[in-house]
Amino acid sequence: MNTNLEYFKTFYYVARCGSISAAAQQLFISQPAVSQIIKHLENDLGSSLFFRTTKGVRLTPEGEVLFSYVAKGYDCFVQAEAVFQQMLDLESGEIRIGASDMTLQFYLLPYLEEFHRRYPKIKIKVSNAPTPETIGLLKEGGIDFGVVTAPLDPDPDFTVREVAQIQDCFVAGEEFSQLRGRDVSLKELSSYPVVMLEKRPSPRRFVDSCMEKAGISLDPEFELATSELIVQFALRCMGIGCVVRNFAQGQLEENTLFELSIQPPFPPRKMCLITPAKAPISPAGKRLLQFLEIPL
Repeated sequence: MNTNLEYFKTFYYVARCGSISAAAQQLFISQPAVSQIIKHLENDLGSSLFFRTTKGVRLTPEGEVLFSYVAKGYDCFVQAEAVFQQMLDLESGEIRIGASDMTLQFYLLPYLEEFHRRYPKIKIKVSNAPTPETIGLLKEGGIDFGVVTAPLDPDPDFTVREVAQIQDCFVAGEEFSQLRGRDVSLKELSSYPVVMLEKRPSPRRFVDSCMEKAGISLDPEFELATSELIVQFALRCMGIGCVVRNFAQGQLEENTLFELSIQPPFPPRKMCLITPAKAPISPAGKRLLQFLEIPL
């Protein structure tokens, strides 16, 4: 059957209103047009759907059966349209973000807090993972966008925009006080026990590349999964910790740790927003991306 779906829409309104003229007003078309559509539908189906009364029209038994099914389908279409409009109006929806502990804590978190305050009905799902996994999720369509740290390999599947800078540094406790307040070469540093991240995360890869350029190889005393643990090891003087400065900022301000003056110093590293080059982003995701451009 190739019956025009608009015929069923017109049938739905006539049945609900019980009147050809009232349905015409609801549909913003003429009364003769409504009557003509009902005739076409009856011809297509081979049965009368309405009979006239003094107060308008009523469904025939066949029309009652048809309406019981058409109403369910039309109500679903109306509900779907309403839900879709809610997504456009940011009254519902979901945002999927990929971020590491560092990018979440030291960049995204205040934005997410303010965004949630303004749009409380939007669900936010954060996949907490290091940069390589976040890039993989973006390519697979598992997230709308990610916030990662350099270094990044060029890739046509996503676009990159710098949003902040971070600084890698070495911090130590009082057991290494002989290094406080003076320049420390990378060669001298390599003679001390060092605590670093595992090899896979981008911060570790960045530090390793800087050391390689200087012709120095570091053999860490401890390799840990998180920067928070590195700070704790440094506080216990179990080695000189290599972390992004933000992670040790509180301890540096309290003087429970001090920062080594490494020569040559490491260059600052970029924190980047990565978005898919071609895949669409949800309306809520687009709004959050716009939100990230506004300084808090």
